Amino acid sequence: MNAPTIDIDPYLRSVEEAPAGRWTGTVTALVGLLVESIGPAAAIGDFCEVVTASRRHIRMQVIGFRDGKVLSMPLEEIDGLQLGDRIVARGQEARVAVGPALLGRVLDGFGKPMDGKGPIEPAAFYDLFRTPPGPLEREPIRSPLVTGIRAIDSLLPCGKGQRIGLFGGSGVGKSTLLGSMSRHNFADVTVIALIGERNREVRGFIEQELGPEGLARSVLVVATSDRPAPLRIRACFVALAIAEFFRDQGADVLLVMDSVTRLAMAQREIGLAAGEPPSQKGYTPSVFHILPKVFERAGAFPTGSITGFFTVLVEGDDFNEPICDAVRAILDGHIILSRDLGAAGHYPAIDILQSVSRLASQVAAPAQKHAMVKVREAMAAYQRAQDLILLGAYTSGANAKLDAAIKARQDLEDFLRQDSHAKSGREETLSKLEQLASMLAP
Repeated sequence: MNAPTIDIDPYLRSVEEAPAGRWTGTVTALVGLLVESIGPAAAIGDFCEVVTASRRHIRMQVIGFRDGKVLSMPLEEIDGLQLGDRIVARGQEARVAVGPALLGRVLDGFGKPMDGKGPIEPAAFYDLFRTPPGPLEREPIRSPLVTGIRAIDSLLPCGKGQRIGLFGGSGVGKSTLLGSMSRHNFADVTVIALIGERNREVRGFIEQELGPEGLARSVLVVATSDRPAPLRIRACFVALAIAEFFRDQGADVLLVMDSVTRLAMAQREIGLAAGEPPSQKGYTPSVFHILPKVFERAGAFPTGSITGFFTVLVEGDDFNEPICDAVRAILDGHIILSRDLGAAGHYPAIDILQSVSRLASQVAAPAQKHAMVKVREAMAAYQRAQDLILLGAYTSGANAKLDAAIKARQDLEDFLRQDSHAKSGREETLSKLEQLASMLAP
């Protein structure tokens, strides 16, 4: 017996014509990139869509409220938007599709492929704005993460789950160092977030710095400087959610974010648009509120680990500016990139004496710790006497430790220099470090 045919068109029309109620609103004003609307019912951080008269859908994010109106900022271009357009709540979009198929792919701030390789089959959906795990949900950090960079693995060792800041001005080699680290590290998966980068630098980073070998076990999330501020921030949280997915699969993840400064600038732009009072250097209070929410999602956990390397673009080479201070206070160490070393052709331009890994004593073996102390002492002794040495005013034999430091100076510089395409294993690095330490006076 054939089932009766039912005409569902009248029902569809009824649904379309039914009053949408509290989940929709109406655009009432547009000032700069700030859209005001009456409704919809949405919370801070929720996503909405404006439906224009030409049926174009413009994705928005709620950033605040004023005089009973909802304040939103666009996540894409707003051409065609006009007064009276309908705005619809889309709270369920604060998630990203994740899965093993993400490896080797390049995503935009929405978590969608932008590499032309077709759609990605999701294995699950992860929330973007998860609460960071509590202090008792974390595991102690005891295992070293090998980055493949001799200067870091020997004198600034990092553990699986540690958070490290890379501080430096423009043009000192931050991106080159990140690319080398992403290509040569010994983590299972690398998640790279390029926040606020120049458009031309993205492809160069993928092809020249990362290379096919690094891309094959990496996931890139990209939101360039021309993208709206909420999308740049969303890209950061997309990268965090992806890193958490691989961590939950038991992987040791290296999370690389370039840069925290541009993330802070994007949040400042949103805060000022929402009417927040500017504080230090024009940064709004919400900037210093979002930083720990990002950093604290990295760490060591029972299922896996997320080790974070976060770059900070130091404005005017002022290492005491507000973002630098705030980041240093939260992270588990900082690596300073020196413009003077870069100008002298010393790459990676890491200033060892100004850099600190707060967990070095927990992840380094006793022999490595002993060698680290001897090498750092020699470097500090040479630095203190450098002016006398260069002027020829220092007399050999006056200080045995300094004599040994001068003799080993060239070997030490050769050890700390490393071509961006050269990879150094842990055993090789530690063997050379102990050889250097043996050259120095006890």
